[in-house]
Amino acid sequence: MSRRISLRRWQQTALQKFEDSGRRDFLAVATPGAGKTTFALTACVRALQDRRAGRVIVVAPTQHLKHQWADAATAFGLSLEPEWASSDGALPSDMHGVVVTYQQVAASPRALRPLAHKAFAILDEIHHAAESRAWGDGIRFALGESAYRLSLSGTPFRTDQNAIPFVRYQGDDAEPDFEYGYADALADGRVVRPVYFPRIGGQMEWTSPDGTAYSHGFEDTLGTTLASQRLRTALSEKNEWLPSVLQRAHTQLLHLRRVDPRAGAMAIAMDQDHARCIARILRERVQACAIVATSDDPNASNKIAEFARSDAPWIVAVRMVSEGVDIPRLRVGVYATHTLTDLFFRQAVGRLVRWSAGAAKQNAYLFIPDDPRIRSFADNIKRERRHSLRKPESDDEHSPPDAEESAGQSEPEEKQLSLFTVISAVPTDERGRPLRTDDVILEDAEDDDDAVAAAEAFAAASMELPTIDASFAPEPVPVVPLVRAPDLESKRSPLAELAHLTPRQQRKQLRAWNTERAQELSRRAGMTHAEVNAELNRRTGIRRVSEATLPQLERRLQFANTWLKQLSDRARQMSRG
Repeated sequence: MSRRISLRRWQQTALQKFEDSGRRDFLAVATPGAGKTTFALTACVRALQDRRAGRVIVVAPTQHLKHQWADAATAFGLSLEPEWASSDGALPSDMHGVVVTYQQVAASPRALRPLAHKAFAILDEIHHAAESRAWGDGIRFALGESAYRLSLSGTPFRTDQNAIPFVRYQGDDAEPDFEYGYADALADGRVVRPVYFPRIGGQMEWTSPDGTAYSHGFEDTLGTTLASQRLRTALSEKNEWLPSVLQRAHTQLLHLRRVDPRAGAMAIAMDQDHARCIARILRERVQACAIVATSDDPNASNKIAEFARSDAPWIVAVRMVSEGVDIPRLRVGVYATHTLTDLFFRQAVGRLVRWSAGAAKQNAYLFIPDDPRIRSFADNIKRERRHSLRKPESDDEHSPPDAEESAGQSEPEEKQLSLFTVISAVPTDERGRPLRTDDVILEDAEDDDDAVAAAEAFAAASMELPTIDASFAPEPVPVVPLVRAPDLESKRSPLAELAHLTPRQQRKQLRAWNTERAQELSRRAGMTHAEVNAELNRRTGIRRVSEATLPQLERRLQFANTWLKQLSDRARQMSRG
């Protein structure tokens, strides 16, 4: 059935430009929280409707984002498989496509290439394709025959040694076909939130690897190596700096939760051990339970999804929530990492900017060390925010001083790192006074911008947005746990039992039930699991379960039920005889 969906102005403009371009390759750069997923899936649905493409391939950076994309696609009437593997064989005919990671593509480009033939390919956060030459080569080969390749990014990016496939460059800079920045989104209103950056100073003491003792504040000018040592000293869980900043951020969170009870906070840590230390500090200092999501935890994606749905106060991660993850209730952040790139910093900010309907004021706050390199990243975003929320008083507003040469680079490796010793780190506010952890930043009292003017700009921006015709109805995807298979005596069809689920959830449930029945048949019939599956597949007319459509999975389950019932009846007869 044809439904109508409202698109934001930028989404409709980008969609029109994409369709008018007539090119296979298109790069759209849009600020985090602006709605890149909606734009991309709308373009995809329209291409499928017009038969300009026959299948969908989505490439995402992480396992968690694979499932996030699959859920979003379900709301658009698309059935995408996020658990596809190169050994699965052909795609079931009642599925529209798959969601894979860049790493998967690099590992199995030949297996993906047939699926991607004449497909509509979406490459989320395309800059990841440059992380290794193998990733770029894999993408180029696997998607070489796709009908369209729509590349997305949350922020402009540059190439290093590995040029990204399907992207045009102007010098070293990627040249987007459409760009919608943070300033544009703020100016439009009700798209993203204004983010503010409380800077936390400090006086740090440490011993360098060569045994020299140092004592410096963030205002002192240091070289790259000493500046990195100073930052790591501040972020160490052994000192008072980090616990005080976390307590200060928690106070701000409690203030916001008085009006927005589900407001949440995130802390971005240096590494997995550091993340667990931050969670312990929150528990001991402010009695706040924090969800820790790190890449070494196989349940991390579920934890992120659980946090997004809940009203839990804190989540702590290293990189897993740095980009793409959609948690609109995040309002407070702590940048407790020594990753020093503008791209990563903007990705972290992107987690706080997502607009939630229902309130005019939605300021967000990212607490940062007053390190000059991190301050430079924040100043760039503050300048965009200022220009969007009020007219500049003159044409040449003062720009922040240039960052050190190392800004935009990861912290350098140090020799004899084990000799580095943290001594102390005392937090201070922006005026050098001892940090008060019980202060809050009032919604209308930021020291660098007029938040009231921002709220008025948002309120004035409530406009009727244009609509387009499309065959989908975006709705939340229910989260449904796996349930036990129907009783063998049940007269109701398995698919009727699952009618309330999405097609992808039905497929997952039917596969689980088929596995359960095959295991029971193997036990009762005295056959191997492989022999049982081969017989079930033969009776159903499929090669393997991964290729089966929903009706085929249902028929396979029904035959398994019949077989089990026959075995049960025979066993009863033998016991009586």
